[in-house]
Amino acid sequence: MPLVRISLSPGRSPDDRRAIADGVHRALVETAGVPPADRFQVVEEVPGPDLHFSPDFLGIARTPAVVFVQVFFSVGRSLETKKALYAKMAANLAASPGLRTEDLVINLVEVAKENWSFGNGLMAYPP
Repeated sequence: MPLVRISLSPGRSPDDRRAIADGVHRALVETAGVPPADRFQVVEEVPGPDLHFSPDFLGIARTPAVVFVQVFFSVGRSLETKKALYAKMAANLAASPGLRTEDLVINLVEVAKENWSFGNGLMAYPP
C-alpha cells in the first residue's frame, strides 16, 4: 500500500534509477511488511536549479547527488520498524547504485487506510 516518490537530479543512468527504485522497494518489503507485488513508485528527475537542499543540515554533508525518497503508507508501523526501514534503505542504495548514505533523505507520510484507492474509483480499505 505504499506510494513512493523518488526525486533526484538529472544525469543518473536508467540502470541507476532502477537500482534506486528496486532498493527502496526491497527495503519496504524486508522491513515494513509490504507485499512484494505492492509496488507503486514515481522516479522523477528534478533540474539542478529546482532541487534545493541544505548541504550540511544536522551536520550531514550532502552533495548534488542527493536523493529524496518520500513514502506514503498507512498508519501503524512501530518506531523500530521505521528505524529499520531507514537503515535498510540506506544500505540497499549504498550497495547499488553506490549512493552515499549521506545523500539519502527519507520522509515517511502516514495516512489513514480509508485514504487509498487503487483503481475503479473504490476505497481500497473500507472501514
